Amino acid sequence: MNEILTVLTQYTVIGSTPLVLAGLGGLFSEKAGVINIGLEGFMLFGAFFSALVAAKTGNPLLALFVSTALLTVLGLVFAVFTVTLKANQVVSGVALNMLASGLTLFLSQVFFDRHRSFTIPDEAKLDSGLFVVAALLLVPLMTLVLDRTRLGLRLRAVGENPRAADTAGISVTFYRYVGVTLSGVLAGFAGSFLPFYSGSFVKNMTAGRGFIALAVLIFGKWRPAGVLGAALVFGFADAVQTLLSAHIPSQFAAMIPYVVTIVILVGFIGRAVPPAALGLPYEKESK
Repeated sequence: MNEILTVLTQYTVIGSTPLVLAGLGGLFSEKAGVINIGLEGFMLFGAFFSALVAAKTGNPLLALFVSTALLTVLGLVFAVFTVTLKANQVVSGVALNMLASGLTLFLSQVFFDRHRSFTIPDEAKLDSGLFVVAALLLVPLMTLVLDRTRLGLRLRAVGENPRAADTAGISVTFYRYVGVTLSGVLAGFAGSFLPFYSGSFVKNMTAGRGFIALAVLIFGKWRPAGVLGAALVFGFADAVQTLLSAHIPSQFAAMIPYVVTIVILVGFIGRAVPPAALGLPYEKESK
């Protein structure tokens, strides 16, 4: 029994870590008023770029640095479309997810002789414990940033009432760019965890975790501590699925995390209040 509990705890922590990181990323964006449906795409790009550089150079820290730099650029590009060009935020996120799915597959075949997957040398792996510690430290840090710093207060202001924030001299565009870019970086970091933990990159290896991270964000009521708690719930469901997969048909076991997602969203989405201006492009009044 103790062995089962130990394994269940281990799988819960492993399963919840990328959800915490991606959920916190989504929190930055949505607190600023921008819906980030593209968390799945950011995660997949993060997984691919970190795995690619690690496999080619054997240097995991360089891989993480390059991945972070590229995800910063990608976050800025996404902000250009959603904030400056005022493209539909949901459609933009879906487009990013589709781009990530196709482009990572194409690039994998380009760099690895038409193979859709590739492995990372043991010496090029990062300890997954580093990601777990980072996720746990980011929860109180983000709580402090959002509640006690000028950055956090202004992010919340442009997400709740951008016109009032603009009247007070706060740049809505700037802070929404900050929120979206940080969102992409954290989601990419969450994606980097996957190949370093598994030792390889495979096609669409995020497997819907970006969408579950959105559910985590809603279930957590747009609070860092809530994101952590919700991620642990989904991580536990993932752990149960892993343990049951050897005893029930794999198709039914694989359904468990997604069934939990649907049940929780149906039961709690009405009780969670998002930022008031979430998803609404801001049009500055002409003088």
